[in-house]
Amino acid sequence: MTVKQISVFLENKPGQLAEFTKLLEKNDIDMRAMSLADAEDFGILRIIVDDSYKTACVLKEAGYVCSITPVLAVEIPDKPGSLVKVLDILGDNDVNLEYTYAFITRRKDLAYMILRVADTEKAADVLSKNGVRIYCQHELSDLFA
Repeated sequence: MTVKQISVFLENKPGQLAEFTKLLEKNDIDMRAMSLADAEDFGILRIIVDDSYKTACVLKEAGYVCSITPVLAVEIPDKPGSLVKVLDILGDNDVNLEYTYAFITRRKDLAYMILRVADTEKAADVLSKNGVRIYCQHELSDLFA
């Protein structure tokens, strides 16, 4: 019940993200979600794409340092307090949240979150048992149809 996230190191200087996204465009790779965290010399770009294997191959061939990490993609109602419910479930079950970011689709009244947790299997289990919808990799395409 996980989604493959690709983490890429980008040099922290003007034009690097534009160059990266042009590479994706050239190879017909569609980003579904993106998060960029900066450090002094490098940034960590985290992306969810339509084809993670193809993307990893393209990136490595182009000289990027990248890795693939399993993360959870969850659906929550797009209203105040929905994220609190998810965070409470994780906290009440001693699952540490390492980071999170959101993505949108064309579906109305729903929000989507990427969750990187210390114990993916346990998090998926407790969230599912508490009625939180979790998407796996092949189901993401349906969200963007």
